[in-house]
Amino acid sequence: MYYFPLDQSNAAPVLSFVIPVFNEEGSLRKLDQALRAELEDLGLSYEIVFVNDGSHDDTAAILDELSENDERINVIHFRRNFGKAAGLDAGFQSARGRVVITMDADLQDDPAEIRSMLEKLDEGYDLVSGWKTVRHDPLDKTLPSKVFNWVVSRVSGLKLHDFNCGFKAYRREALANIRLYGELHRFVPVLVHWNGFRVAEKTVQHHPRQFGKSKFGAERFLKGLFDLMTVTLTTKFRGRPLHFFGYPAIAIGCLGAIGLVYLFTLSILGLDDLRPRPMLYAAMVAILTSVQLLGIGLLGELIKSFNRSEHTDYTIAPSRTVFAPAILDKTNTPASEPPLDNKDARRTFTR
Repeated sequence: MYYFPLDQSNAAPVLSFVIPVFNEEGSLRKLDQALRAELEDLGLSYEIVFVNDGSHDDTAAILDELSENDERINVIHFRRNFGKAAGLDAGFQSARGRVVITMDADLQDDPAEIRSMLEKLDEGYDLVSGWKTVRHDPLDKTLPSKVFNWVVSRVSGLKLHDFNCGFKAYRREALANIRLYGELHRFVPVLVHWNGFRVAEKTVQHHPRQFGKSKFGAERFLKGLFDLMTVTLTTKFRGRPLHFFGYPAIAIGCLGAIGLVYLFTLSILGLDDLRPRPMLYAAMVAILTSVQLLGIGLLGELIKSFNRSEHTDYTIAPSRTVFAPAILDKTNTPASEPPLDNKDARRTFTR
C-alpha cells in the first residue's frame, strides 16, 4: 500500500516519470518495455514525460511513435540542446502526478527499483535520492564524482553519497518552488533540503551503459564549482548576502592589514623603510579587495530589503495538522481525505 494523496479535481495520475533524452535512439524502446512491465505489476496510474533535448539522431521519431501508441506518454521537443537542467525543469512543469520520478534514458537506472523507492518515500520523506554504491562507469567519472559529492556535502550540510544520481523520487509539493537552469540539476536535493523538506537516500542498482556514450565531459567539473557557489548563495545565504561576501572580505582584509602593520613596524624601528616592494602592493590590493567585497554584500542587502515584500525566506508546514492521505489499492480507489489547501506547505503523513 502507498500513501499518496490524489488530486480529486481531475484525473491526475499517481506517478509522473520525467526522463530527459539526448541521442538515446538505441535504448528508448527497451526502456519503454521495462517501465511498462514494472508499472503494470505495481498497479498505480502513471504518465511518462520524455523531454527530447535537441537530439540529432532518430530519438525524436521514436518518441513520437511511442507517444502515438500510448496516451500516457507525453513528449516535449526542444529546438536545440539546452541541457539536462532545462529538460528536467520543463518536465517538472508538465508533470501532473502526486509523485514525480526522474531517471536517465540510457538503461543504467533499473525500473525494478521504483517499488522500493516509493516505499522509502512513504516513510514520510519528500525526496528519495538514489545512491549507486556499485557504479559501472570509468575511473575518470567515478573519482571526480566522489570528490564532488564530498565537497557538496560539506558545503550544503546535506549528507548524501551521490548528489548527481538521476534516479530520484519526489513528492510533488517539494518541487513547487524549484526552477532549474544551467547545471543546477546536480543540486536539486540541496535546493529541496533548504526549502525545509525531508531528504533521504537509498541504494539503487546501476547497470553498464548498453548504447551510446556519456554526454558529459571534463568541463562539467568547472561548471559544477560555479553552480555550487550559486546554490550556496541562493539557499544558505539568500537572506543574508552580506555574510556570503563578508566572510572572505574580513579574511582578506585582515591579511592585508597584518602586512601593512608589519611593514609600518619595520619602518618605525628603522629596520626598513616603506619603499615599494611586493608585500606593500599585495597588502594594498588585499585591503581594496576587502572593501569591494563588503560593498557588494551591502548592495545585496539593499536589493534584498527592496524585494522582501515579494519573496520570503521560509516555507510553512501545517502546525499540529496531520493529513491522512488516501490508501491506494490496486484499483487506485482513494479513500476520503481532507483538502490540500496549501500546495507549498510540507505535509506530514501517517498511516
